[in-house]
Formats: sequence, structure tokens, C-alpha cells
Amino acid sequence: MLQRYLQEGRVEAGCDEAGRGCLAGPVTAAAVILPPDFSNELLNDSKQLTEHQRDTLRPIIEREALAWAVAMVSPQEIDTINILRASFIAMHRALDQLTVRPEHILVDGNRFIPYSDIPFTTIIKGDGKMMSIAAASVLAKTHRDEYMRRIALEYPHYGWEKNKGYPTRDHRAAIVAHGISPYHRKSFNLVGQLSLFD
Repeated sequence: MLQRYLQEGRVEAGCDEAGRGCLAGPVTAAAVILPPDFSNELLNDSKQLTEHQRDTLRPIIEREALAWAVAMVSPQEIDTINILRASFIAMHRALDQLTVRPEHILVDGNRFIPYSDIPFTTIIKGDGKMMSIAAASVLAKTHRDEYMRRIALEYPHYGWEKNKGYPTRDHRAAIVAHGISPYHRKSFNLVGQLSLFD
């Protein structure tokens, strides 16, 4: 069972990101403040859910959350500042957009760059423990997937509508065959072992 809050009576924002391990596209983060009585038996870490389940949950979370926001950091920014910093900046940008100011931030993972003067707690595998982080994981993933399906129409070679920019063998083979797009992260090892077979 996911926990509703870390401390009762406190306004907590859950934060999570999606797309950190991708070769293409932005890293996307969400921040979500849920009402204290929020309940949904489907809600879990987005990686444990099917695409259909995530798509079912997204409008429920967006409708019932006290506040939510999604933000992205572009491949060009990722190449400049590195993916870890980019993930934190995406979370900061999402927090910037919240219409309710949290009293505490719950972050999935074990590291975070402090945001404003708001205290935070990092929680390893937090998206499988805390409702607000799980909700943020669903929003980050569904918004990013939607974006990747959109840019897949622009660059159909890479199969982003299926792989969402992750390093599948087909994606890497397409990079070898067609080169890179403006959406690829140049600082990443884009072709992996496939370059050995050029």
C-alpha cells in the first residue's frame, strides 16, 4: 500500500522524472500535491503499470490533485549540463509552476538539489512507496510519451512512438543507418556496441 503522506497535516509535493536513460527527447519531471484523502487503487510506480493504466490515471490525477505541473529539459540542455543536473532542473521547473506552495518536497531517488528554502526528503524507490511521488511518475511518463509520439511523426526512422527514445537495438540501428536528429542527446553513447559492425 502506498503512503498518503510522510507527515500528516503537511502540504507535500511529490516529484519524479521520466526519460533519464533515453537517447533522444527531453527529460521530463512532474510535481504533484494530492489532497490528504486521495485514494486510487490503481496508483503505483508508473514502471509497474501498463500504458493503458497510466493513461487512465493521468486525467484522474490532474483533476483531483490540489496542484500539479510538468516540465521538460531539452536534449541540448542535457548535453550542456549533464543528465543528473537536468533531471533536478526539470523538477525545479515543475515546482516553479505549482499553484500551491508545498511545505515539504518528496523526491524519488537518493539525491536532489535544494529548491528555494523548502525542505525535502529523498526516498529511494519512492514511486513505489508514496502516493504523491507515484502520481508524479505517472504524469511525467505520460506527458513525455505523448511528446515522443508527436516528434516521431517528424522523424519516423527511429520508432519513437514505440521505444519513446530508449536505447533499444532498433533505435540504435536507426541511428547508425540515418544519423542523429536534433532530438538526440549527443553526450550519450548513442550507438552502443552497434558501431563495431559499421
